[in-house]
Amino acid sequence: MTAIRHAEPDDHARVAAVLDDWWGGRMRDMLPRLFFVHFRETSFVAEEAGELVGFLCGFLSQTHADEAYCHFVGVRPSRHGPRA
Repeated sequence: MTAIRHAEPDDHARVAAVLDDWWGGRMRDMLPRLFFVHFRETSFVAEEAGELVGFLCGFLSQTHADEAYCHFVGVRPSRHGPRA
């Protein structure tokens, strides 16, 4: 069963370690640790049996209360569903 929880500062290293592979290019520098420190309430990690299977990093808009910014989303490639 997949568990989704708020991101923690220690999760940054786990995500950074797979980010380039999951995205297929050099992306690690585009996801600073600050998302895992200052935006923990709006950033998430998905795990299954202790294995990282996905993440989302973002934050709520300070200008528009009904909007949010999603900076990065990643899903383990083996978990991608069929393409339409």
